[in-house]
Amino acid sequence: MDAIAIKKEVGFAAADEYIKSGMKIGLGTGTTAIWCARRVGELMRQGKLRDILAVPTSSQTELECQQLGIPLRSLNDPEIAGELDITVDGADEVDSDLCLTKGGGGALLIEKIVAYASKRFIVVVDSKKLVSHLGITFPIPTEVLRLARVPAEKAFTQLGAQPEVRLAVKKMGPVITDNGNILLDLTFKSPFDPRKMEVDLSLIPGVLGNGIFARCKPEVLIGHPDGKIETIR
Repeated sequence: MDAIAIKKEVGFAAADEYIKSGMKIGLGTGTTAIWCARRVGELMRQGKLRDILAVPTSSQTELECQQLGIPLRSLNDPEIAGELDITVDGADEVDSDLCLTKGGGGALLIEKIVAYASKRFIVVVDSKKLVSHLGITFPIPTEVLRLARVPAEKAFTQLGAQPEVRLAVKKMGPVITDNGNILLDLTFKSPFDPRKMEVDLSLIPGVLGNGIFARCKPEVLIGHPDGKIETIR
């Protein structure tokens, strides 16, 4: 199976196995998670899923859900009341302790809010996303207020990271998130404790979010080239 087929297979499997009628769900961002949203829309059109309310994690997911006819809400909506039954999202890296790197698509802040507001967190990835240590081969994204860029860069360096402003494609200047902030990607030369680093990054003034997801307990669905789907809890 090629990469797209693997992503579709694992995204569909997450929707089929975990999402039930009447649920309040979070729908993630990215090339794997989007297949879960598409499957949810398909099952709703077939009448196999009913009374679904979804919270999207990005403008990309919001647009997709609108096209699919999936009813959308925010976490502040009284029907959601700040808590979701389940969220399905992708990841950029997964280590052996099921700590994650997320935010390659720039939606890390809302992704973390939604994931941490969920009773269950299902992560869908292909086998290439499994790593020994986070942040070495794929940078850790952070969302930073523009006026805090230089102080944040200095703080990141003190934590052992090499920060780099993420630049836009087909637009001059940096990437601007859905929340109006910039992204700094952090590359580490040495392994670190993800749980401690998630907290340390969060304590830097001006840093609104970071792409380490280490304080949640995800269930990870891993798609393999032979079509096998492995579940790790």
